[in-house]
Amino acid sequence: MVTFRPSETRGDGVEVVLTEANPYGSRTLVVERDEMSSVAYLCASGGTVHGAVWLANHVPAPPTVDLERPNAGLPPVAPRANTRHPSGRPPLGSLRSLWFEEGDGVALYENDELLAVIPGWADIGEGVPGYARDAVGATPFARSLEEARGELEPRLEAARSYWEWRGGDGAWASFQQFVMGHLDRAVGSAGRFWDAGGGRLPTVGITERPPERDRGHTILSTVGMSCQRMPTVERYVDRLEAYARIELATATRGDPKEAARLLMWLGQYPWHSVTWLGHGHTARWYHRPETFPLGPAYHGVALLSGLPGLPDLSGFTFGGDAVRWLWLVPVTADELDLAAAEGHRALAERLPADRLLRST
Repeated sequence: MVTFRPSETRGDGVEVVLTEANPYGSRTLVVERDEMSSVAYLCASGGTVHGAVWLANHVPAPPTVDLERPNAGLPPVAPRANTRHPSGRPPLGSLRSLWFEEGDGVALYENDELLAVIPGWADIGEGVPGYARDAVGATPFARSLEEARGELEPRLEAARSYWEWRGGDGAWASFQQFVMGHLDRAVGSAGRFWDAGGGRLPTVGITERPPERDRGHTILSTVGMSCQRMPTVERYVDRLEAYARIELATATRGDPKEAARLLMWLGQYPWHSVTWLGHGHTARWYHRPETFPLGPAYHGVALLSGLPGLPDLSGFTFGGDAVRWLWLVPVTADELDLAAAEGHRALAERLPADRLLRST
């Protein structure tokens, strides 16, 4: 992995020319240069490098790959056969970024021309760098952008359209109205609504559906998680359009405000932790067990879809993707350990089908 030590002036001739966080505050794009080359890094909040791509040589290219510079924390230099400008090119012009909807990848433009892309699946620890306009073939520092355009350009156009829509007047209000209308039809009348976003993206709320008709429990659901795709999903599943958008739900016969704490806990988690949530996943409660909202016997939750005795919340789509509702079901410490050791199927075989309703 490339050594990374970001600062305004590092004292080794390296200059930081651009630093920009994604809309969720979980990844930062950093562009550096020295007199020999320029490079872009995609970093976590602690500075760990998750993706990186060489951008340009500013001096004549060496004949072979030089690993000493990146191993010393300096911008790499592409070898002669792997750059479109073997004699070097001037310093980069005006730079701007375009973040993927998920926030785990970014495109970099120079003077409004696509310069490089570090997608969410880039991982320099695994030898998968980003894509650069000036790259020819593949090196440990960059792969040819031209060879990947067919895959990347639809993603970039989707990202551009998404952020234009998201920044428009009334975008969130209209999305919220669509989700609430779907839940009205699937569950029943709305009660209270709580903000779970805290002023940070993604915007997430929690809607309460009090007992009515023959239903003796309150149902709570997030509203807003499905407004943006979750990060990293495409690393694990093939059908992105079926798994990338979710909302979370739970049910309680107790105080709905207590149960709502579960949704506040996980409502923004995928984007702030750059991960995803799916059927069969588990999460251990972040605080002392006695503070768990559904009772001290439990130490976390399993995320499950299609539970018996609970309403079918399917049928809502956004951005051409199906939205999956995952129910938060309380689980014990032993059950969390079982899932970690043997997988979610082993847990599902032992988990009472009506655990959520029985526990609340």
